[in-house]
Amino acid sequence: MQQVVIAGAGPVGLWLAFELRLAGVTVTVFEPRSEPDPHSKALTIHPRTTEVFAGRGVAEPFLAEGLRIPSGHFGVLDRRLEFTRLDTPFPFTLSLPQARTEALLEDLARESGASVRRGHRVVDVIQGSDGVTVQVEGPDGPHTARADYVVGCDGVRSTVRTRAGIPYEGRRPTVLGFLGDVVLDDPPEQKVLSKAGPAGLIMVVPLSDGLHRIVGTMPEDVRTDWPGDLTLDQLRANTIAAAGTDFGMRSPAWLSRYGNTTRQAASYREGRVLLAGDAAHQHMPAGGVGLNVGIQDAANLGWKLAATLDGWAPEGLLDTYHDERHPVGADLLEASQAQTALITAFSPEGQALRSLLSKLIAEQPTLELTLAERLSGLHVRYPSSQPGAHPLVGRRAPDLAFSRDATTLFELLRPGRYVLSDLRGDSERPLIAGELRTVRQHRSEAAPDRSAWASVAALLVRPDGHVAWASEERNPERLAAEARAALAAATREAVS
Repeated sequence: MQQVVIAGAGPVGLWLAFELRLAGVTVTVFEPRSEPDPHSKALTIHPRTTEVFAGRGVAEPFLAEGLRIPSGHFGVLDRRLEFTRLDTPFPFTLSLPQARTEALLEDLARESGASVRRGHRVVDVIQGSDGVTVQVEGPDGPHTARADYVVGCDGVRSTVRTRAGIPYEGRRPTVLGFLGDVVLDDPPEQKVLSKAGPAGLIMVVPLSDGLHRIVGTMPEDVRTDWPGDLTLDQLRANTIAAAGTDFGMRSPAWLSRYGNTTRQAASYREGRVLLAGDAAHQHMPAGGVGLNVGIQDAANLGWKLAATLDGWAPEGLLDTYHDERHPVGADLLEASQAQTALITAFSPEGQALRSLLSKLIAEQPTLELTLAERLSGLHVRYPSSQPGAHPLVGRRAPDLAFSRDATTLFELLRPGRYVLSDLRGDSERPLIAGELRTVRQHRSEAAPDRSAWASVAALLVRPDGHVAWASEERNPERLAAEARAALAAATREAVS
């Protein structure tokens, strides 16, 4: 019997498998595809996702292969959002085909000890009081698997969600977009080219395999019927209409259409069944955030599910997965719908709105920074249930640099445990005596190199990099008592 079965070996399921194996949880991933999909729906890895990878010490392959783009876009406005002001070691997006992202993540999952079984489709999920029975169809016929929990990472048509009876409601598509991966004999000079006007909107992005991706939408794509599969001639005509040239396009590797269907699961947990990624939320792929939000779902869920299975989770910890990530999903849908409105603003009034917003972003650095933080995933803050909690609680912690041993927070997070940092330079004894199984203690001779954090005396950071507790108390006894209470609330671990 496995502790966790995951349906779907896309980026979300594979990252969740890696996170669970980091904590020693036994995991089987069932994937209906016998071979990875060569077509890449997603291209963009945003800064927060790269931080998640760095917090487990596995960012380097993605950094080595991805094309770094120091900006992002909101609604394909003429004014792009500069990421250089973001408080992150990774102030850029990485352009990396999803097929390659999946291959790297599958390597990590397998190397960590997860069982990834391709050609196996989950067809039913039956919950019991002591576990879940998963019915699977594979190359050798049907079989069953038993697990403590099942996680549906099986996309917008999720069997796991459907069989668990979780509602998945929303809006049907009203807009279509087009996508083509093609060879360009005369590509644009810019890393990322966007063109928008009354005649249509396109973006041109280089891929790592010598191809370019062209995505966009035209006035005639604001529709509810299906016009048929995209052809190279249609892609060429759309590109000429929007950009004035076809850039010498030829040899298409993939042509596709997509829509703005918008739906969200009513609950991310139903008993022993949980959902993550597209199984939990569907939206227009505006801004390239979908894959990123899914991986961040898995980062939130992984340690909580492992803690529950390992017995050290406080009561209700697993329920906080829905409480924290469902609002993030709702925010994703709202932002995607807003961007869709801008992308399809072909009327004179719509073009004026796009122009005005571009000017405001250029004139208001605070607005640009806010949109960049939201797009990049760095803005996410989880609500605190603690009365009078420190303002930092719930925030994602940046890669704080500590002076004692020249280490950083992301390095300390690599084992997937809580990090308790004592930031008092004059401290002569550990904040908490003894070794803690679920917590890594760290002492620094100086406060971290961020002004907002300089007055903090001690800090407890969750395995997913969000602040669980912080205090500015300078009295050693009172500070130690606060730390013990915070640890007891977070981990059920007895501390002296």
